[in-house]
Amino acid sequence: MSELNGAQSLIRTLVDAGVEVCFANPGTSEMHFVAALDTVPEMRGVLALFEGVVTGAADGYARIADKPAATLLHLGPGLGNGLANLHNARRAHTPIVNVVGDHATYHKQYDAPLESDIEAVAGSLEGWVRRSEHTKDVGADAAAAVAAAQDAPGRVATLILPADASWGEGGEPCAPIPPRVPQAVDATTVKDVADVLGAGEPVALLVGGSACREEGLRAASRIAAATGAKVFVETFPARLERGAGLPGIERLGYLAEQVAYQLDGIKHVVIAGTKAPVSFFAYPGKPSDLVPEGAQVHTLAAVGQDVTRALNEVADLVAADTEPVLAQASRPALPSGPLTPQNWVDVIGALLPENAIIADEANTSGLLLPAATAGAPRHDVLTLTGGAIGYGMPVATGAAVAAPDRPVLNLQSDGSALYTISALWTQARENLNVTTVLLNNRAYAILRLELQRVGAASGGPKANDLLDLSRPDMDFVKIAEGMGVPATRATTAEELAEQLQRAFAEPGPHLIDAAVPPLL
Repeated sequence: MSELNGAQSLIRTLVDAGVEVCFANPGTSEMHFVAALDTVPEMRGVLALFEGVVTGAADGYARIADKPAATLLHLGPGLGNGLANLHNARRAHTPIVNVVGDHATYHKQYDAPLESDIEAVAGSLEGWVRRSEHTKDVGADAAAAVAAAQDAPGRVATLILPADASWGEGGEPCAPIPPRVPQAVDATTVKDVADVLGAGEPVALLVGGSACREEGLRAASRIAAATGAKVFVETFPARLERGAGLPGIERLGYLAEQVAYQLDGIKHVVIAGTKAPVSFFAYPGKPSDLVPEGAQVHTLAAVGQDVTRALNEVADLVAADTEPVLAQASRPALPSGPLTPQNWVDVIGALLPENAIIADEANTSGLLLPAATAGAPRHDVLTLTGGAIGYGMPVATGAAVAAPDRPVLNLQSDGSALYTISALWTQARENLNVTTVLLNNRAYAILRLELQRVGAASGGPKANDLLDLSRPDMDFVKIAEGMGVPATRATTAEELAEQLQRAFAEPGPHLIDAAVPPLL
């Protein structure tokens, strides 16, 4: 083998560790990485037009593939542009190998226009950060990054790659490093939680992380059926498996008022793979801690511990002879008439394909979606874990790369779509099976709700103008078509059903501009 440069050793190390896709928006300092892609054919490079699509796609890919993708970003500004969806990935505990190019080591002293403190920006993600100072270290640093990204429960590992470390000769690929596996929960904790569940007082069991997959959900359902505990899934799970044949477990509400209703009367809250519930925002005169006053919190498994095993062990103690309660196959009837916030979800529930992946950024338009799809064929739901909007289209893109044989359905609010709508171009270029239903109410509807909930004065014309997406109305059909994605517009339930069936039947991406009025 001829001598490798740093970039070649990096990509070879990534591939050998199972990282086979790189979502990229490169610049000058990354050109040797770009060139090296042709020397390591096992690595697939996927171009996105904006860094927020790069990072969101890496998030969606890993949530479905259960292994990291790489990103390729251009210096500090490129990392900054991708930060919002890296924030969502951090909250999802998604493993990502985040490669950020930098100036050559000897060039940094000149404070060129793109010079910035990359470590400071990357450090805000509370992940793993390392700079490769020498070409010979790049391979070992890459192996360490892959392992760090996959350390339980998963995180963003940022490898900063100076241009001269990339182009320098003498690169040395490195063998994969095993990541740290989840820590088991000790037997005493399992026994203590079992005792709480058996004590006869009202208990809520809140599950998150990997417990939102089938095995964890079945264990949680057994516990609830045997003990009478109320069981909830965390408000924004990274990946929730649901549908017919799986336990239909309710998600904890987004609004504090919803959570107060769900937890009313609860004396014990058992946390399994997530954190105790808090209000999404502060509101004047209202509590931030959503655990009912006087209730005790018991942690069965902290984030990063083996929550599924712990739930199974508790279930074996309190529900040895109890079967989980599974959702029965059922679908809503296809509705008719003009689209409404209430009926469009029934179209989805009636037509959702087997083994679909839903990237859900429907926001206010999707409040009724869980009920409409509870008995649909088994599917995965990916949610907005960190609250930074503009995640849906990129995450759907990455999920489709990870699972090319599965239909991906992006339920996308119009305001959020505009942050990262260039993801459509990548979907067209890669011929990805993503169907986007764009819920067009021509407003930031969630902010209309929040204007009231924070106790601000009733919105006058200036306030309402900042929450309105008309004047001019955007033509999402033309926008999508301009990026190479076939698009249609639906104003009735019948039109949405017909267009959705056609989109599912045809390969490649599609967008349906669904005229759904605001819920509020």
